[in-house]
Amino acid sequence: MPIINDPDAIQLLLKHIESVGFEHLPESSVSAAKTFILDSIGVGLSGSRVANVAKIKQAVSHWGQGHQAQVWTTGEWLPAVSAAAINGYQIHNQEWDCVHEPAVVHPMAVILSSLVAYSQQHNLSGKQLILGVVIAVDVATLIGECVTSSLKFFRPSICGCLGATAGMSAMLGIKGEALQNALGIAYSQISGTMQSHVEGSPMLAMQIGINASAAIRAVDMAQAGFAGPKDILQGPYGYFHLFEDSFDIQPLIQKLGREYQIERVSHKPFPTGRAGHGTIDGLQQLQKQHGFSAKDIARVDVYGTPLINKLVGRPIKEGMNASYAKLCNGYIAASALLNGSVGVADFEKSCLQDSERLALGSKVHTHLNDVSDVNALAPVSIEVTLNSGAKHRVDLQHVLGSPQNPLSRGAQLSKFSAACNSAIVPFSESDIAFLIKRIDQLEQITNINNLVEALVSNR
Repeated sequence: MPIINDPDAIQLLLKHIESVGFEHLPESSVSAAKTFILDSIGVGLSGSRVANVAKIKQAVSHWGQGHQAQVWTTGEWLPAVSAAAINGYQIHNQEWDCVHEPAVVHPMAVILSSLVAYSQQHNLSGKQLILGVVIAVDVATLIGECVTSSLKFFRPSICGCLGATAGMSAMLGIKGEALQNALGIAYSQISGTMQSHVEGSPMLAMQIGINASAAIRAVDMAQAGFAGPKDILQGPYGYFHLFEDSFDIQPLIQKLGREYQIERVSHKPFPTGRAGHGTIDGLQQLQKQHGFSAKDIARVDVYGTPLINKLVGRPIKEGMNASYAKLCNGYIAASALLNGSVGVADFEKSCLQDSERLALGSKVHTHLNDVSDVNALAPVSIEVTLNSGAKHRVDLQHVLGSPQNPLSRGAQLSKFSAACNSAIVPFSESDIAFLIKRIDQLEQITNINNLVEALVSNR
Protein backbone atom coordinates (compact mmCIF):
# COMPACT_ATOMS: atom_id res chain seq x y z
CA MET A 1 0.00 0.00 0.00
CA PRO A 2 1.16 3.59 -0.56
CA ILE A 3 2.90 5.45 2.23
CA ILE A 4 0.60 7.92 4.02
CA ASN A 5 1.08 11.61 3.20
CA ASP A 6 3.09 10.92 0.05
CA PRO A 7 3.69 14.00 -2.06
CA ASP A 8 1.86 14.30 -5.36
CA ALA A 9 3.70 11.97 -7.77
CA ILE A 10 2.44 13.64 -10.92
CA GLN A 11 3.58 17.05 -9.69
CA LEU A 12 7.07 15.66 -9.06
CA LEU A 13 7.18 14.39 -12.64
CA LEU A 14 5.81 17.60 -14.14
CA LYS A 15 8.48 19.65 -12.38
CA HIS A 16 11.18 17.30 -13.63
CA ILE A 17 9.96 17.38 -17.24
CA GLU A 18 9.73 21.18 -17.23
CA SER A 19 13.03 21.95 -15.53
CA VAL A 20 15.60 19.69 -17.22
CA GLY A 21 17.29 20.89 -20.40
CA PHE A 22 19.99 19.28 -22.51
CA GLU A 23 22.59 21.50 -20.84
CA HIS A 24 21.70 19.94 -17.46
CA LEU A 25 22.45 16.38 -18.56
CA PRO A 26 25.73 14.85 -17.34
CA GLU A 27 27.98 13.41 -20.03
CA SER A 28 27.40 9.94 -18.63
CA SER A 29 23.66 10.25 -19.33
CA VAL A 30 24.21 11.63 -22.84
CA SER A 31 26.57 8.73 -23.53
CA ALA A 32 24.09 6.18 -22.15
CA ALA A 33 21.31 7.69 -24.25
CA LYS A 34 23.38 7.29 -27.41
CA THR A 35 24.33 3.75 -26.39
CA PHE A 36 20.72 2.65 -26.06
CA ILE A 37 19.54 4.64 -29.07
CA LEU A 38 22.11 2.67 -31.08
CA ASP A 39 21.00 -0.60 -29.49
CA SER A 40 17.29 0.07 -30.04
CA ILE A 41 17.76 1.17 -33.62
CA GLY A 42 19.70 -2.03 -34.30
CA VAL A 43 17.03 -4.34 -32.96
CA GLY A 44 14.38 -2.26 -34.71
CA LEU A 45 16.15 -2.71 -38.03
CA SER A 46 16.42 -6.44 -37.38
CA GLY A 47 12.73 -6.57 -36.48
CA SER A 48 11.87 -5.73 -40.08
CA ARG A 49 12.60 -9.41 -40.87
CA VAL A 50 9.54 -10.65 -38.94
CA ALA A 51 6.74 -11.72 -41.28
CA ASN A 52 4.01 -9.94 -39.31
CA VAL A 53 5.49 -6.56 -40.24
CA ALA A 54 3.93 -6.93 -43.70
CA LYS A 55 0.49 -7.49 -42.12
CA ILE A 56 0.85 -4.36 -39.99
CA LYS A 57 1.88 -2.33 -43.05
CA GLN A 58 -1.22 -3.59 -44.84
CA ALA A 59 -3.39 -2.54 -41.92
CA VAL A 60 -1.91 0.95 -41.50
CA SER A 61 -2.28 1.60 -45.22
CA HIS A 62 -5.98 2.09 -44.45
CA TRP A 63 -5.26 4.67 -41.75
CA GLY A 64 -4.25 7.48 -44.09
CA GLN A 65 -1.29 8.63 -46.12
CA GLY A 66 1.38 11.11 -45.14
CA HIS A 67 5.00 12.20 -45.57
CA GLN A 68 5.93 12.76 -41.92
CA ALA A 69 8.14 9.84 -40.82
CA GLN A 70 9.70 6.68 -42.21
CA VAL A 71 9.61 2.96 -41.55
CA TRP A 72 13.04 1.75 -40.47
CA THR A 73 14.93 -0.45 -42.97
CA THR A 74 12.44 -0.17 -45.83
CA GLY A 75 11.95 3.60 -45.76
CA GLU A 76 8.24 4.08 -46.57
CA TRP A 77 6.94 7.56 -45.71
CA LEU A 78 3.82 7.52 -43.55
CA PRO A 79 1.97 9.66 -41.01
CA ALA A 80 4.07 9.83 -37.85
CA VAL A 81 1.54 7.78 -35.85
CA SER A 82 1.72 4.95 -38.42
CA ALA A 83 5.50 4.96 -38.70
CA ALA A 84 5.78 4.90 -34.91
CA ALA A 85 3.42 1.92 -34.69
CA ILE A 86 5.46 -0.11 -37.17
CA ASN A 87 8.85 0.87 -35.77
CA GLY A 88 7.69 0.20 -32.20
CA TYR A 89 6.58 -3.27 -33.23
CA GLN A 90 9.91 -3.85 -34.98
CA ILE A 91 11.88 -2.86 -31.88
CA HIS A 92 10.07 -5.31 -29.58
CA ASN A 93 8.98 -8.16 -31.86
CA GLN A 94 12.09 -10.28 -31.24
CA GLU A 95 12.43 -9.60 -27.48
CA TRP A 96 15.90 -8.15 -28.17
CA ASP A 97 15.39 -4.62 -26.87
CA CYS A 98 16.87 -3.26 -23.65
CA VAL A 99 15.11 -3.40 -20.29
CA HIS A 100 15.13 -1.49 -17.01
CA GLU A 101 15.09 -4.41 -14.60
CA PRO A 102 13.87 -2.74 -11.35
CA ALA A 103 10.88 -1.30 -13.24
CA VAL A 104 10.29 -4.36 -15.46
CA VAL A 105 9.92 -1.90 -18.33
CA HIS A 106 11.45 -2.09 -21.81
CA PRO A 107 11.99 1.66 -21.86
CA MET A 108 13.13 2.35 -25.41
CA ALA A 109 10.55 0.54 -27.55
CA VAL A 110 7.58 2.91 -27.24
CA ILE A 111 9.84 5.84 -26.50
CA LEU A 112 12.31 5.74 -29.37
CA SER A 113 9.79 4.76 -32.04
CA SER A 114 7.51 7.68 -31.17
CA LEU A 115 10.24 10.25 -30.46
CA VAL A 116 12.09 9.58 -33.71
CA ALA A 117 8.88 9.74 -35.76
CA TYR A 118 7.87 12.98 -34.04
CA SER A 119 11.36 14.41 -34.51
CA GLN A 120 11.20 13.64 -38.22
CA GLN A 121 7.81 15.29 -38.53
CA HIS A 122 8.96 18.45 -36.74
CA ASN A 123 12.58 18.56 -37.96
CA LEU A 124 14.00 18.34 -34.44
CA SER A 125 17.69 18.02 -33.59
CA GLY A 126 19.86 15.30 -32.10
CA LYS A 127 20.16 17.23 -28.85
CA GLN A 128 16.37 17.43 -28.60
CA LEU A 129 16.11 13.67 -29.21
CA ILE A 130 18.69 12.88 -26.52
CA LEU A 131 16.91 15.13 -24.02
CA GLY A 132 13.57 13.57 -24.89
CA VAL A 133 14.93 10.04 -24.46
CA VAL A 134 16.49 10.79 -21.06
CA ILE A 135 13.31 12.43 -19.70
CA ALA A 136 11.07 9.76 -21.21
CA VAL A 137 13.09 6.92 -19.68
CA ASP A 138 13.02 8.64 -16.27
CA VAL A 139 9.23 8.93 -16.36
CA ALA A 140 8.54 5.44 -17.71
CA THR A 141 10.93 3.58 -15.42
CA LEU A 142 10.37 5.47 -12.19
CA ILE A 143 6.61 5.01 -12.49
CA GLY A 144 7.27 1.32 -13.05
CA GLU A 145 9.75 1.09 -10.21
CA CYS A 146 7.16 2.44 -7.77
CA VAL A 147 5.04 -0.67 -8.31
CA THR A 148 5.42 -3.36 -5.64
CA SER A 149 2.95 -5.89 -7.10
CA SER A 150 3.35 -8.37 -9.93
CA LEU A 151 2.70 -7.72 -13.62
CA LYS A 152 -0.84 -8.11 -14.91
CA PHE A 153 -1.02 -5.24 -17.36
CA PHE A 154 1.88 -4.92 -19.82
CA ARG A 155 4.02 -2.36 -18.05
CA PRO A 156 6.44 -1.74 -20.98
CA SER A 157 3.68 -0.44 -23.24
CA ILE A 158 1.74 1.45 -20.57
CA CYS A 159 4.63 3.16 -18.79
CA GLY A 160 6.34 3.58 -22.15
CA CYS A 161 3.43 5.64 -23.45
CA LEU A 162 3.52 7.99 -20.47
CA GLY A 163 7.29 8.28 -20.78
CA ALA A 164 7.15 8.95 -24.52
CA THR A 165 4.55 11.68 -24.01
CA ALA A 166 6.81 13.31 -21.44
CA GLY A 167 9.80 12.98 -23.77
CA MET A 168 8.09 14.62 -26.73
CA SER A 169 6.88 17.41 -24.46
CA ALA A 170 10.44 17.97 -23.24
CA MET A 171 11.73 18.06 -26.83
CA LEU A 172 9.21 20.74 -27.76
CA GLY A 173 9.36 22.67 -24.47
CA ILE A 174 5.70 22.04 -23.66
CA LYS A 175 4.98 23.11 -20.08
CA GLY A 176 2.22 23.94 -17.64
CA GLU A 177 -1.35 22.96 -18.40
CA ALA A 178 -0.53 21.72 -21.90
CA LEU A 179 2.04 19.28 -20.49
CA GLN A 180 -0.37 18.00 -17.86
CA ASN A 181 -3.08 17.64 -20.51
CA ALA A 182 -0.74 15.66 -22.75
CA LEU A 183 0.02 13.18 -19.98
CA GLY A 184 -3.67 12.93 -19.10
CA ILE A 185 -4.63 12.29 -22.71
CA ALA A 186 -1.91 9.65 -22.96
CA TYR A 187 -3.16 8.03 -19.76
CA SER A 188 -6.65 7.88 -21.25
CA GLN A 189 -5.30 5.76 -24.12
CA ILE A 190 -2.70 3.49 -22.49
CA SER A 191 -3.22 -0.21 -23.04
CA GLY A 192 -1.70 -3.67 -22.91
CA THR A 193 -2.12 -6.79 -20.79
CA MET A 194 -0.05 -9.88 -19.97
CA GLN A 195 -2.54 -12.18 -21.73
CA SER A 196 -0.57 -11.86 -24.97
CA HIS A 197 2.57 -12.82 -23.03
CA VAL A 198 0.91 -15.93 -21.59
CA GLU A 199 -0.28 -17.04 -25.02
CA GLY A 200 2.84 -16.06 -26.95
CA SER A 201 0.73 -13.79 -29.15
CA PRO A 202 2.36 -11.33 -31.57
CA MET A 203 0.07 -8.70 -30.05
CA LEU A 204 2.55 -8.50 -27.17
CA ALA A 205 4.91 -6.47 -29.36
CA MET A 206 2.08 -4.68 -31.16
CA GLN A 207 0.98 -3.28 -27.79
CA ILE A 208 4.23 -1.32 -28.02
CA GLY A 209 3.31 0.04 -31.45
CA ILE A 210 -0.20 0.99 -30.40
CA ASN A 211 1.09 2.98 -27.43
CA ALA A 212 3.76 4.70 -29.53
CA SER A 213 0.98 6.04 -31.73
CA ALA A 214 -1.08 6.99 -28.69
CA ALA A 215 1.74 9.11 -27.27
CA ILE A 216 1.98 11.14 -30.48
CA ARG A 217 -1.79 11.64 -30.55
CA ALA A 218 -1.70 12.80 -26.93
CA VAL A 219 0.87 15.52 -27.62
CA ASP A 220 -0.95 16.67 -30.76
CA MET A 221 -4.28 16.91 -28.92
CA ALA A 222 -2.76 18.81 -26.01
CA GLN A 223 -1.06 21.22 -28.41
CA ALA A 224 -4.48 21.83 -29.97
CA GLY A 225 -5.80 22.84 -26.54
CA PHE A 226 -7.70 19.68 -25.65
CA ALA A 227 -7.87 18.89 -21.93
CA GLY A 228 -7.13 15.58 -20.23
CA PRO A 229 -7.55 14.23 -16.69
CA LYS A 230 -4.94 15.48 -14.23
CA ASP A 231 -4.61 13.12 -11.25
CA ILE A 232 -3.47 10.21 -13.39
CA LEU A 233 -1.16 8.42 -10.94
CA GLN A 234 -2.65 8.59 -7.44
CA GLY A 235 -6.24 9.49 -8.28
CA PRO A 236 -8.98 6.96 -7.41
CA TYR A 237 -8.78 5.63 -10.97
CA GLY A 238 -5.17 6.67 -11.59
CA TYR A 239 -2.47 4.31 -12.77
CA PHE A 240 -1.28 3.12 -9.37
CA HIS A 241 -4.80 2.18 -8.23
CA LEU A 242 -6.31 0.95 -11.49
CA PHE A 243 -3.48 -0.88 -13.24
CA GLU A 244 -1.45 -2.12 -10.26
CA ASP A 245 -2.27 -3.72 -6.91
CA SER A 246 0.25 -1.94 -4.65
CA PHE A 247 2.84 0.82 -4.89
CA ASP A 248 5.30 2.99 -3.02
CA ILE A 249 6.44 6.26 -4.64
CA GLN A 250 9.75 6.41 -2.77
CA PRO A 251 11.74 5.65 -5.98
CA LEU A 252 10.28 8.83 -7.49
CA ILE A 253 11.07 10.86 -4.39
CA GLN A 254 14.59 9.54 -3.98
CA LYS A 255 15.82 9.28 -7.59
CA LEU A 256 14.05 11.88 -9.74
CA GLY A 257 16.57 14.51 -10.78
CA ARG A 258 19.36 12.77 -8.88
CA GLU A 259 19.89 9.60 -10.90
CA TYR A 260 19.05 9.53 -14.60
CA GLN A 261 17.57 6.12 -15.29
CA ILE A 262 19.01 5.80 -18.80
CA GLU A 263 22.22 4.86 -16.96
CA ARG A 264 20.44 1.97 -15.20
CA VAL A 265 19.20 0.17 -18.31
CA SER A 266 20.28 -3.40 -19.16
CA HIS A 267 21.29 -4.62 -22.60
CA LYS A 268 19.77 -7.80 -23.93
CA PRO A 269 22.65 -9.75 -25.50
CA PHE A 270 20.20 -12.40 -26.76
CA PRO A 271 16.82 -12.12 -28.57
CA THR A 272 14.75 -13.69 -25.79
CA GLY A 273 12.84 -12.53 -22.77
CA ARG A 274 15.25 -10.98 -20.27
CA ALA A 275 14.04 -13.53 -17.70
CA GLY A 276 15.78 -16.22 -19.77
CA HIS A 277 19.10 -14.42 -20.06
CA GLY A 278 20.42 -15.80 -16.79
CA THR A 279 19.88 -19.31 -18.16
CA ILE A 280 21.94 -18.56 -21.25
CA ASP A 281 24.63 -16.67 -19.33
CA GLY A 282 24.96 -19.48 -16.80
CA LEU A 283 25.05 -22.26 -19.39
CA GLN A 284 27.70 -20.42 -21.40
CA GLN A 285 29.85 -20.07 -18.30
CA LEU A 286 29.42 -23.73 -17.33
CA GLN A 287 30.14 -25.03 -20.83
CA LYS A 288 33.26 -22.91 -21.07
CA GLN A 289 34.48 -24.07 -17.66
CA HIS A 290 33.64 -27.77 -17.90
CA GLY A 291 33.60 -28.50 -21.64
CA PHE A 292 30.41 -30.57 -21.86
CA SER A 293 28.19 -30.70 -24.95
CA ALA A 294 24.45 -30.85 -25.44
CA LYS A 295 24.64 -34.65 -25.81
CA ASP A 296 26.10 -34.91 -22.30
CA ILE A 297 23.06 -33.30 -20.64
CA ALA A 298 20.82 -35.38 -18.41
CA ARG A 299 19.04 -32.47 -16.75
CA VAL A 300 19.17 -28.68 -16.31
CA ASP A 301 17.65 -27.02 -13.26
CA VAL A 302 17.16 -23.26 -13.17
CA TYR A 303 16.41 -21.63 -9.83
CA GLY A 304 14.95 -18.19 -10.39
CA THR A 305 12.86 -15.45 -8.89
CA PRO A 306 9.04 -15.45 -8.98
CA LEU A 307 9.17 -13.20 -12.05
CA ILE A 308 11.57 -15.51 -13.90
CA ASN A 309 9.25 -18.43 -13.20
CA LYS A 310 6.23 -16.40 -14.26
CA LEU A 311 7.74 -15.11 -17.50
CA VAL A 312 9.77 -18.04 -18.86
CA GLY A 313 8.90 -21.06 -16.73
CA ARG A 314 6.36 -22.26 -19.31
CA PRO A 315 6.66 -25.80 -20.73
CA ILE A 316 8.33 -26.47 -24.06
CA LYS A 317 5.88 -27.96 -26.54
CA GLU A 318 5.47 -28.94 -30.16
CA GLY A 319 3.84 -26.37 -32.40
CA MET A 320 5.23 -23.34 -30.55
CA ASN A 321 5.47 -20.08 -32.43
CA ALA A 322 8.51 -17.83 -32.11
CA SER A 323 6.80 -15.50 -29.62
CA TYR A 324 6.13 -18.40 -27.25
CA ALA A 325 9.58 -19.95 -27.68
CA LYS A 326 11.38 -16.70 -26.86
CA LEU A 327 9.68 -16.83 -23.47
CA CYS A 328 10.26 -20.54 -22.82
CA ASN A 329 13.27 -21.41 -20.65
CA GLY A 330 13.47 -24.94 -22.03
CA TYR A 331 13.71 -23.78 -25.63
CA ILE A 332 16.08 -20.96 -24.73
CA ALA A 333 18.39 -23.34 -22.85
CA ALA A 334 18.32 -25.98 -25.58
CA SER A 335 19.27 -23.41 -28.21
CA ALA A 336 22.15 -22.15 -26.07
CA LEU A 337 23.43 -25.67 -25.41
CA LEU A 338 23.29 -26.68 -29.07
CA ASN A 339 24.80 -23.49 -30.51
CA GLY A 340 26.79 -21.92 -27.68
CA SER A 341 24.56 -18.83 -27.84
CA VAL A 342 21.09 -17.74 -28.98
CA GLY A 343 20.41 -15.62 -32.06
CA VAL A 344 17.48 -14.55 -34.22
CA ALA A 345 17.90 -17.55 -36.54
CA ASP A 346 17.12 -19.90 -33.62
CA PHE A 347 13.46 -18.94 -33.89
CA GLU A 348 12.98 -19.88 -37.52
CA LYS A 349 10.26 -22.47 -38.17
CA SER A 350 12.78 -25.24 -38.87
CA CYS A 351 14.39 -24.72 -35.45
CA LEU A 352 11.05 -24.55 -33.66
CA GLN A 353 10.18 -27.96 -35.12
CA ASP A 354 13.60 -29.55 -34.51
CA SER A 355 13.04 -32.77 -32.55
CA GLU A 356 16.54 -32.71 -31.02
CA ARG A 357 16.00 -29.21 -29.67
CA LEU A 358 12.55 -30.07 -28.33
CA ALA A 359 13.84 -33.20 -26.60
CA LEU A 360 16.74 -31.30 -25.04
CA GLY A 361 14.43 -28.52 -23.90
CA SER A 362 12.22 -31.01 -22.09
CA LYS A 363 15.19 -31.72 -19.77
CA VAL A 364 15.10 -28.14 -18.48
CA HIS A 365 13.18 -27.42 -15.28
CA THR A 366 12.59 -23.99 -13.75
CA HIS A 367 12.05 -23.63 -10.01
CA LEU A 368 11.51 -20.88 -7.47
CA ASN A 369 14.49 -19.68 -5.45
CA ASP A 370 14.10 -17.98 -2.08
CA VAL A 371 13.66 -14.42 -3.45
CA SER A 372 10.31 -12.87 -2.50
CA ASP A 373 10.47 -9.69 -4.64
CA VAL A 374 7.82 -10.21 -7.35
CA ASN A 375 9.57 -7.80 -9.75
CA ALA A 376 13.16 -9.08 -9.42
CA LEU A 377 14.96 -10.61 -12.43
CA ALA A 378 17.99 -11.77 -10.41
CA PRO A 379 19.62 -13.65 -8.80
CA VAL A 380 19.40 -16.90 -10.74
CA SER A 381 21.23 -20.23 -10.39
CA ILE A 382 21.79 -22.86 -13.07
CA GLU A 383 22.65 -26.46 -12.25
CA VAL A 384 23.58 -28.96 -14.96
CA THR A 385 23.47 -32.71 -14.35
CA LEU A 386 25.42 -34.73 -16.91
CA ASN A 387 24.78 -38.30 -18.05
CA SER A 388 27.91 -39.27 -16.13
CA GLY A 389 26.24 -38.12 -12.91
CA ALA A 390 28.51 -35.09 -12.53
CA LYS A 391 26.82 -31.87 -11.46
CA HIS A 392 27.94 -28.31 -12.16
CA ARG A 393 26.32 -25.15 -10.81
CA VAL A 394 26.73 -21.40 -11.17
CA ASP A 395 25.04 -18.68 -9.12
CA LEU A 396 24.52 -15.33 -10.84
CA GLN A 397 23.85 -12.19 -8.84
CA HIS A 398 24.00 -9.99 -11.95
CA VAL A 399 23.18 -11.30 -15.40
CA LEU A 400 25.24 -10.33 -18.44
CA GLY A 401 24.07 -6.99 -19.84
CA SER A 402 23.02 -5.44 -16.54
CA PRO A 403 24.62 -2.21 -15.29
CA GLN A 404 26.53 -4.30 -12.75
CA ASN A 405 27.72 -6.75 -15.47
CA PRO A 406 27.64 -4.62 -18.62
CA LEU A 407 28.38 -5.48 -22.22
CA SER A 408 31.69 -4.12 -23.45
CA ARG A 409 31.65 -1.55 -26.24
CA GLY A 410 32.91 -4.28 -28.56
CA ALA A 411 30.05 -6.59 -27.60
CA GLN A 412 27.55 -3.76 -28.09
CA LEU A 413 28.83 -3.12 -31.59
CA SER A 414 28.90 -6.84 -32.42
CA LYS A 415 25.26 -7.08 -31.44
CA PHE A 416 24.44 -3.98 -33.49
CA SER A 417 26.19 -5.36 -36.58
CA ALA A 418 24.45 -8.72 -36.22
CA ALA A 419 21.11 -6.94 -35.90
CA CYS A 420 21.71 -4.82 -39.01
CA ASN A 421 22.84 -7.88 -40.95
CA SER A 422 19.64 -9.72 -40.03
CA ALA A 423 17.27 -6.99 -41.32
CA ILE A 424 14.91 -7.95 -44.13
CA VAL A 425 17.30 -6.07 -46.43
CA PRO A 426 20.72 -6.52 -44.78
CA PHE A 427 22.92 -3.48 -44.31
CA SER A 428 26.39 -3.35 -45.84
CA GLU A 429 29.40 -3.03 -43.55
CA SER A 430 29.98 0.53 -44.78
CA ASP A 431 26.37 1.46 -44.04
CA ILE A 432 26.67 -0.04 -40.54
CA ALA A 433 29.84 1.94 -39.87
CA PHE A 434 28.18 5.11 -41.19
CA LEU A 435 25.18 4.59 -38.90
CA ILE A 436 27.38 3.99 -35.85
CA LYS A 437 29.25 7.23 -36.58
CA ARG A 438 25.99 9.16 -37.00
CA ILE A 439 24.74 8.04 -33.59
CA ASP A 440 28.12 8.65 -31.93
CA GLN A 441 27.83 12.24 -33.17
CA LEU A 442 24.10 12.54 -32.53
CA GLU A 443 24.26 15.80 -30.55
CA GLN A 444 25.82 17.45 -33.64
CA ILE A 445 22.89 16.54 -35.93
CA THR A 446 20.61 19.52 -36.51
CA ASN A 447 17.76 17.56 -38.13
CA ILE A 448 16.84 13.97 -37.20
CA ASN A 449 15.97 13.30 -40.83
CA ASN A 450 19.73 13.22 -41.38
CA LEU A 451 19.88 10.26 -39.00
CA VAL A 452 16.82 8.44 -40.28
CA GLU A 453 18.11 8.48 -43.85
CA ALA A 454 20.83 6.15 -42.58
CA LEU A 455 18.20 3.73 -41.21
CA VAL A 456 17.07 2.80 -44.71
CA SER A 457 18.93 -0.17 -46.13
CA ASN A 458 20.34 0.34 -49.63
CA ARG A 459 19.31 3.98 -49.43
